[in-house]
Amino acid sequence: MSGKVALSIEGLKVRYGPIEALKGINIEVQEGSVVALLGANGAGKTTTLQTISGLVNAAEGKISFYGKDITNKEAESIASLGISQSPEGRQIFADLTVDENLKAGSFTLRDKKIIDNCYRRVYKHFPLLKERGKQLAGTLSGGELQMLAIARALMSNPKILLLDEPSLGLAPLIVQDIFKIIGEIKKEGTTVVIVEQNALQTLKIADYGYVLDLGKINISGEASALIKDERLIEAYLGTK
Repeated sequence: MSGKVALSIEGLKVRYGPIEALKGINIEVQEGSVVALLGANGAGKTTTLQTISGLVNAAEGKISFYGKDITNKEAESIASLGISQSPEGRQIFADLTVDENLKAGSFTLRDKKIIDNCYRRVYKHFPLLKERGKQLAGTLSGGELQMLAIARALMSNPKILLLDEPSLGLAPLIVQDIFKIIGEIKKEGTTVVIVEQNALQTLKIADYGYVLDLGKINISGEASALIKDERLIEAYLGTK
């Protein structure tokens, strides 16, 4: 890790009407690291990702990307800076082919050479998608859809990849594959912020973790320490 801060969140508050979904959270993401956001349903994890990527507006606080204030900027301009999100529920274009979905992921890029490199990278991690190029995305299995969702996010050549529940609803063997690929993406130099309920698997590949509870961060630290934290084990890992 370089020690350079890629993403910084300070005092972030988000409200949905009278409900305060985030209550002043602080998060720092080092360049080249994997940072895990853990917690139960409704803790504010997805809201955090959506606020970073400009899909939800902050009520208070500041989000900085390499020192540049991106708070409440348009989602498209945040994407063009180099932040890409693979959303929860694998929201791909079901009526488009696999190829067309991947092409849609590269909409912020203008340089054909970079786009070609993105295709090479995606096919290296997900060779199956090359085979399924002409297939309608809506006909893929759950695991294949998740691969496509991550691949499409990678097609924008992001500096930071935001992953929302990549293991949700997948068979254990496919989950292992997905996490292995996330580790490889990190090794290539892409910073990853991952929202997950699968705390144990996530902490094995993460460098640092934050545990959200009802819109607040109640535990944070190095992933290697969190994986042994009694409070976390009891609340999220389900074993002692």
